[in-house]
Amino acid sequence: MRANREHADGTGDTMTYDDGLTDEVDPRGTGRAARRDEAVRAAVEQGLLDGDTPLVALLDVTGIRESAAGLRAAFDAVTAPGTPVLHAFAVKASPLVPVLRLLREEGIGAEVASPGELALARAAGVEPERTVLDSPAKTAAELREALALGIAVNADNPQELARIDAMMAGSGSRSPIGIRVNPQVGGGSIEALSTATATSKFGVALRDEGAREWVVRAYADRPWLTRLHAHSGSQGIALSMMARGIAETYALAEEINGRAGRRQIDTIDIGGGLPVNFASEASSPTYGEYARLLRETVPGLFDGRYGLVTEFGRSLLAKHGTVVARVEYAKSAGGRPVAVTHAGVQVATRTVYAPQSWPLRIAAYDAKGRPKEGPAVVQDVAGPACFAGDLLAQGQELPLLEQGDYAAALDTGAYYFAHHYAYNSLPRPAVHGFVPDGTGGVAFATVRAPQTIEEIVAESGAAHADALTTGLPR
Repeated sequence: MRANREHADGTGDTMTYDDGLTDEVDPRGTGRAARRDEAVRAAVEQGLLDGDTPLVALLDVTGIRESAAGLRAAFDAVTAPGTPVLHAFAVKASPLVPVLRLLREEGIGAEVASPGELALARAAGVEPERTVLDSPAKTAAELREALALGIAVNADNPQELARIDAMMAGSGSRSPIGIRVNPQVGGGSIEALSTATATSKFGVALRDEGAREWVVRAYADRPWLTRLHAHSGSQGIALSMMARGIAETYALAEEINGRAGRRQIDTIDIGGGLPVNFASEASSPTYGEYARLLRETVPGLFDGRYGLVTEFGRSLLAKHGTVVARVEYAKSAGGRPVAVTHAGVQVATRTVYAPQSWPLRIAAYDAKGRPKEGPAVVQDVAGPACFAGDLLAQGQELPLLEQGDYAAALDTGAYYFAHHYAYNSLPRPAVHGFVPDGTGGVAFATVRAPQTIEEIVAESGAAHADALTTGLPR
């Protein structure tokens, strides 16, 4: 029997999906919280946070490894033995070379959507055969590079496929090529992240007049088209909707292969987009839940006839990152306490500009980096930028934050500190990975050094300071 369940997705809404399973409580959540508390304390003790460094980002390496292992195990459990499966991390979720190298070591490839992301994946040592190029706006140069390297490419639209046609002729490229389709199954609670709506910019819209037949004919005319791609998930999307999108894509693959009279499509790329629970410590939904729901909804996808590619990003990293900021001042406005910190729009852009869709949990630590105790007080946690809305949290109940304490923004391992927004020329924070050192302490490694003031000045055109005053005719 199917169970109709709802999961909080951290957006203030709930996500309903059918999977016939009972809720899985993440048994690692408690351990993750304990590791984080130890890391914050150690960061203060070891001087990663001090008077001159009021902001730092921390990555839980143990947690990242556990997430990667959980993803692999979830799909191993539902696929036929010997099925080729590539889990390709969506680089946009954390474009940091050491993170990509760590994931590569854990058996995870890379899904890239720009020349920069491809360069990062290559710098991390991700092999071409474990790399997938997706983007709605690939240039001819990007396509040529990918085809020369043997990287898998998903064409977004007929014009791009025509461009690939010309490049494939006589090229000898070994790149697996597919078409991205939009199953148009609908949107979720965050409109900006809904990729499978009727008017989404991504892929070939299957329900548009003539579109499905065009896709089928495209494969019939091109024996080298061997993959089919769809991505219908993201934050705020129900698992049942994600599964419907994959079911539509599988049905199209079956139709194409049936019309061809052979197994022309040998691999289906199901994208990623597993939502993250930002409301508590638990990781929910889990990869295991999603994989089992897919097997129930689309059993033929897992019987060994098709290879699989996944493109998860946020769900692999979010729970394992923490932004820790010193409280520079504690004040009151309108009777409400306000903790003014060094973490705001520059590291949490989505939260600041769309707080209803991207709320963050805040944890309070004292000046020594220890979890702060005391009665919960409704307060705001503000950032350093010069506009009123630069708030990490509004009306959140926490032990009262005082000057010299630390506020930690939780679940920020993806799409936060790796995507800097240079408001007020605020510098990028250092990023450090951490693990227990085996002797009761914490060992840190630098993932990205803090940005210096000199670097800010240099990238702001200092080398061209006279360009507009003496470099042009009057």
